[in-house]
Amino acid sequence: MKKVLILGAGMVVKPIVHYLLDNNIEVTLASHTKEKAEKAFEGYSNAKAVAWTIDQLDVLDELIKSNDLTVSLLPYTYHVVVAERCIVSSKNMITTSYVSPEMNKLNEKAKEAGVIILNELGVDPGYDHMTAMEIIDRVHEHGGKIDEFYSLCGALCAPEASSNPFRYKFSWSPKGVVMASNKDAQYLKNGEIINLDTADLFKNPLSIDFPEVEKMQVYPNRDSLPYIDIYGIPEVKTMFRGTFRYENWCDALDLLKTLKLTSYDELDLKGKTFAQVTAEINGFESNGLKNTIKTKFNIDDNHVGLKAIEWLGVLDNKPVHLEKGSAFDLTSDLMIDKMMMDESDRDMVIMQHIFNITKDNGEKGVIISRMLDYGNKDATSIARTVALPAAIGVKMILDGGITDTGVHIPIKKSIYAPILKELKNLGISMTETFKLLD
Repeated sequence: MKKVLILGAGMVVKPIVHYLLDNNIEVTLASHTKEKAEKAFEGYSNAKAVAWTIDQLDVLDELIKSNDLTVSLLPYTYHVVVAERCIVSSKNMITTSYVSPEMNKLNEKAKEAGVIILNELGVDPGYDHMTAMEIIDRVHEHGGKIDEFYSLCGALCAPEASSNPFRYKFSWSPKGVVMASNKDAQYLKNGEIINLDTADLFKNPLSIDFPEVEKMQVYPNRDSLPYIDIYGIPEVKTMFRGTFRYENWCDALDLLKTLKLTSYDELDLKGKTFAQVTAEINGFESNGLKNTIKTKFNIDDNHVGLKAIEWLGVLDNKPVHLEKGSAFDLTSDLMIDKMMMDESDRDMVIMQHIFNITKDNGEKGVIISRMLDYGNKDATSIARTVALPAAIGVKMILDGGITDTGVHIPIKKSIYAPILKELKNLGISMTETFKLLD
């Protein structure tokens, strides 16, 4: 029986554990809390939990050696440490996170060791790559060209659960979401490179209608330019990767950022209120803070961003809970307290690819490919759509279906095609439409 080591027992672990166990693959789940890990495989045999932390590198080495493959669901900052040890032990590895420059540097070492380090095998990144490449390869195989490509994804609560002023609830790490909001962005539009400073990330979002949901807003997702080469579309004139949000989110996050409330700068917080901290980092008086903000930014009481941050509590005369920390810490902690999904809420993952193409006969058309996936009683949508691609990738490697070595993401047809086929069997798929353009 094949054996797999999974590092981390976070919010997406259960579907991957169950898929592997259902396919007669033995699982060892290592987490800092053994009891938490054990809950992921209640009712299953051929599974065991191990109490472990990342500083126990000697234990990690033994765990890697005693298993056939390692899946790292740890925070992305630890993946390289795990990968280095997998390479030394000549063991394959999978992550669901973006490939870092440090991970890419391990490419030759992984090849020399005869192992694959397969990254970005989740939903975004992961499922987005695979479903995009399926269409890109098909267009190219028929002699066509990709003129414009928009790849949009969002992990959200279902519409009926979007009841707070942000219209957002977290089904995964709030700190990760807020950290992502501090990134710059870059994309290609009609042949022109657009650089967007983090201060402008949430200004002027796109408005995109998503059938069966509602009109959504989209802001740019990090740097879209590398995907021109990654996806093999040098002919493209527009390349844009974006993130879906309900209306309200962009205005709320824009105001939070304008007020420096996502800053990482460490502050002395002892004995202060949230209102005092917000006022001090902006050079305002804490008395009449709301009116100062309205005057300063020319907004009124009906501004959805102002309503959202007031509801969150950053204007409250309530003592903060830390003596030292950053505005980012305070904001994300308030979000953890007020904006986590509960068991009565459904989550939702939506994805949409828009391709403007030119066919080999010169005709121009648009391909739209969409996914709408809701959580259910067994797992959240984000857990299923992140974990199941990785789980299928694990089985493929163990079965010899993936024989590549080095550092990879799932853009080769030999990798993505069987994974997409199995995901469709598991109820995760895109719906595609095409129409000719005048």
